[in-house]
Amino acid sequence: MSLVRRVSSIFEKLQELEWLPILIVRLAEGYMFATSGWGKLGKLHEFTAYFESLGIPLASLQAPFVATLELVGGAALVVGFGTRIFSALLAGTMAVAILTARLQEASVKTAGDFFYLQEWLLLLLLVWLVFSGPGKVSVDAKLKRRSQER
Repeated sequence: MSLVRRVSSIFEKLQELEWLPILIVRLAEGYMFATSGWGKLGKLHEFTAYFESLGIPLASLQAPFVATLELVGGAALVVGFGTRIFSALLAGTMAVAILTARLQEASVKTAGDFFYLQEWLLLLLLVWLVFSGPGKVSVDAKLKRRSQER
């Protein structure tokens, strides 16, 4: 077997396993957001005060919205339900977090500092999920298969 065929065979096998990294990312991001949202809802007064300190308008409305979105959206990512929608919404929260909190910190001085931000990396993974979808091990995939059977 030629080198080109071997490499091609490896790439085909990797393509067949594409669902695995999608699942791992969904589980990790979903768990992280769900637990973060739960914690923010448990300390909603402090979370609202933090939003106010950042100058976020209507903090008393936005803080519970973001905390609830993180809890519900994170749980949805874990099971793979509404993956593209919740990933897009959560990516929006990460973009706002970067713009309102992280870039104001003195620790972000260079592009390298920015690209190491946890929020930036979470944003990239969420955008990837928007484009890749939930993968075949998800409620979304099961619902799609069921609708195609009808």
